[in-house]
Amino acid sequence: MSIEASGRVAPKPDWTASDIPPQAGRIILITGGTSGMGFEDALALSRAGAEVIIAARNPERGAQAIARIQESVPDAKVVFEAVDLANLSSVRGLAERLKHRLPRLDVLINNAAIMAPPERGTSADGFELQLATNYLGHFALTGLLVPLLRESQDARVVSLSSIAAARAELNFEDLQAEQAYNPYTTYAQSKLAVLHWTFALQRRSEAAGWGIRSIAAHPGVAVTELIARGPGLNSQFGQQWAEDRDEYHSAAQGALSTLYAATAPEAIGGAYYGPTGDEEKRGPLGFAKTPPAATAEAEAERLWVVSEQLTGVAYP
Repeated sequence: MSIEASGRVAPKPDWTASDIPPQAGRIILITGGTSGMGFEDALALSRAGAEVIIAARNPERGAQAIARIQESVPDAKVVFEAVDLANLSSVRGLAERLKHRLPRLDVLINNAAIMAPPERGTSADGFELQLATNYLGHFALTGLLVPLLRESQDARVVSLSSIAAARAELNFEDLQAEQAYNPYTTYAQSKLAVLHWTFALQRRSEAAGWGIRSIAAHPGVAVTELIARGPGLNSQFGQQWAEDRDEYHSAAQGALSTLYAATAPEAIGGAYYGPTGDEEKRGPLGFAKTPPAATAEAEAERLWVVSEQLTGVAYP
């Protein structure tokens, strides 16, 4: 049954970051939190009193992000942890450090992403770079952190998909795009994989009694650095994006679906949140439309098995 048809209460369309409940005492990890929506997540959650961990590749950008947050929130509890999601050794290193340092983890926001690099790249482990960064790295990190999440009284895993997932399918015969690489097709596939995994994680949490809410979100189309770092601003896609830029919303607005999923008491495990305006590119917060491809549980289970084999991470 789709979440739209389940009779569950949708978010208030005018929900904003000012509606975030107090987060004092909550420990929240955000991947890719040095810029864009990840930074906005970190800023809003710091304002709400959470202890925030920004996990990203560049320590210098991490220090800059923390300084910006502390300018607005002088008493912010925010720290940086280095991780490269395209390197499973780095992912394991972060998980081990957190296991030794934290009593629990309340929220994991799987936000980091790359989009449509013109040439096919590979991760440190030999995987196609978008699949590795957007999906496999997060799959592994989450699995390794399940024990810490289970120590929380209200654990949540919020994973970022995209409206691009609606035009995707999983190509198990060429999952790594070795035979044919299309930047946008491969990006869309990685974001469909995120949806499959999010819903499968919720089913496992319910079946095993983990007490973890697994929730998907997408930002619509927000003004971030994703285009500049992916296809490039001079690409045809980048030029069209720049031309339509005024029709998109800000990174802070794009972050609202994630923040709702991470903090609202009524946020539903297994739901998918996003803007509800034209083509879900922007507009009021609500339930996003789940692509039909993301409801195929057999495909999700096949992907889960493949993901455990590729990453070497088996969930508890």
